[in-house]
Amino acid sequence: MNTAGQGRQRGHSEPDILTRLLQKAVDVKADEVRALVLGFVYYFFILSSYYVIRPIRDEMGVAGGVENLPWMFTGTLVAMLIANALFAALVTKFSRRRFIPIAYRFFIANLLIFYALLALVPQGQQIWVGRSFFIWTSVFNLFVVSVFWAFMADIFSTDQGKRLFGFISVGGTLGGILGAAITATLVQRIGALYLLLISAALLELSAQCVRFFPLSYEGSRESLRREAAVAEAPIGGGIWSGIVHDLRSPYLLGICAYMLLYAITSTLLYFQQASIASSAFADRSARTAFFAQIDLLVNILTIFIQAFLTGRLLKWLGVGVTLALLPALSVIGFTGMGIFPALSLLVIFLTLRRAGNFAIARPAREVLFTVVSREDKYKAKSFIDTFIYRAGDQIGAWSAPLMGSLGLSMAGISLVAAPLAAIWLFISLWLGRKQVAMTREHTPSDSTPAQPLAAAPLLEGAEQ
Repeated sequence: MNTAGQGRQRGHSEPDILTRLLQKAVDVKADEVRALVLGFVYYFFILSSYYVIRPIRDEMGVAGGVENLPWMFTGTLVAMLIANALFAALVTKFSRRRFIPIAYRFFIANLLIFYALLALVPQGQQIWVGRSFFIWTSVFNLFVVSVFWAFMADIFSTDQGKRLFGFISVGGTLGGILGAAITATLVQRIGALYLLLISAALLELSAQCVRFFPLSYEGSRESLRREAAVAEAPIGGGIWSGIVHDLRSPYLLGICAYMLLYAITSTLLYFQQASIASSAFADRSARTAFFAQIDLLVNILTIFIQAFLTGRLLKWLGVGVTLALLPALSVIGFTGMGIFPALSLLVIFLTLRRAGNFAIARPAREVLFTVVSREDKYKAKSFIDTFIYRAGDQIGAWSAPLMGSLGLSMAGISLVAAPLAAIWLFISLWLGRKQVAMTREHTPSDSTPAQPLAAAPLLEGAEQ
């Protein structure tokens, strides 16, 4: 038996039962099981780490003054630029198995610094620590998730992404549920301070996941070494090349527009939610219960769609149509809210939109990056997922009160948002067609998408 056959035999010997179980929910091949499970666990730890500290961030934001929130969001934008430059410098000099853990451990070090500051600074003087933590967490959330999906787009091919990204997303949803449960259960027992350490520990577990991913593909031992050497070589390029590529590439610029319109319409919907809920519920506890019920509905619906529908939708409908489902829903929802701004319609629209984003739009959007160069997967993508997203937040946050000052009611704002969603829909379809064309025209190069992963042991001497 040749080397490749022996590798396949080793790869199939252990996960037979696991493969059969997974194949009931997701279209996974035996040689993809290891990477699929690791992606699931990796995303689980990432979002559980964030959701442990998310309530702490929100409380500190309120304590810092609600009137100061817009300025804290502006501070987040500036911090995003700095974080992107630092990360791009890592990407330029180190391999992905080194720069990803380094980036995560930088955030772990930050958590330990905040732990020390909150423990040592007198309570009455912690206002600026809290505001800094709000900005830091807003950067942390988008950044670590963006790096995760960049790695997934680098590991998996377009075909694999269509089949597997939905199931991998289930890990993140479950991690978010666990993280929120940890904080809800322990915050009154051990205090918010020690939750920072729990978040740091979960983030370190996510960094450890990176080293166990398969490095290579099926083939002879020599070809495996060559492919691993290419995959693990430093990416190079300039610190600001991600921003430059976003502006020069129509495809990446289209993804920027997609993200910007998603963020703007999300913020406009958030203002509608706050306004309608404020009118419908006079009691703060009732409003809190209302939001909690929506969160519960969203999580249940998201897990079901991610586990059983996302991969199949991407396979049946393609990336473009799947991407267009969320903006199409938004056109219908905003139009309905413009005609009939009722609480019941808001609940339906909000639940379907949020679940649709987590379960369908996010995995489909990540497939778009499987056909770009490795440099763009980490640099250009990071800028889109962080700075462009927060810029959309800012535009939406300032647009809603501006339109209100011009005399537009919530119904009027909805009717303004509906055509924005229509533009978003057409951009989605264009991106889908462009992605298919780029996949077909791909030639072997640095940007070639990954082939099916072999679930074989790590190569001898591979960087860990």
